[in-house]
Amino acid sequence: MYEIIKSGGILMWPIIISSIISVAIVIERYWTLRVANVRPKDQLPQVWRWIKNQQLDSEKIKNLRQSSLFGSVLAAGLQASRYGRDAMKDAIQEAGDHAAHEMERFLSTLGTIAAISPLLGLLGTVLGMVDVFSDIMTQGTGNTSILAGGISKALITTAAGLTVAIPSVVFHRALVRKVDELTVLMEQDSIKLVDAIHSDGAAQKK
Repeated sequence: MYEIIKSGGILMWPIIISSIISVAIVIERYWTLRVANVRPKDQLPQVWRWIKNQQLDSEKIKNLRQSSLFGSVLAAGLQASRYGRDAMKDAIQEAGDHAAHEMERFLSTLGTIAAISPLLGLLGTVLGMVDVFSDIMTQGTGNTSILAGGISKALITTAAGLTVAIPSVVFHRALVRKVDELTVLMEQDSIKLVDAIHSDGAAQKK
């Protein structure tokens, strides 16, 4: 393995570093974006029980905000609920944007790695081919084994770059989709809370 890396030239090292960063991001994001971590399924029913039983206070809202990203969205909406439906929706929208930004952390880096890895590989191949043509100028074309070996070495970086780029593209798209799905679910649940609180309030006024 070391010989392959060595024969690929200096550009193999940024490709290897990119692969390590890519793997680390994928593992970290999949661990962080677990549904149970971002949007616990029992959180909304718990909030609604607090409201029904008149147990909702500043301490519970504080704990709710710190419990998960979805909890922070609900907490923002609950704090603004006294100012009316529109204010509550605006607060939820703002908190939801912040939550989405948190979920998208490092995804731009993963997308950059997916884009530049094949370019690094191509650059390594071009530099390798320059060396091959330099050998042709000094030794001629008689020694085919040297030329074949030089070309194969030049192509190593392209293969390495594609090996990093292809999984990075796949996981980047999968994670972006996961973030979108979680964002939609949080938005739908938040709107349910808005409708429940203000429809209930309207019914009590009547």
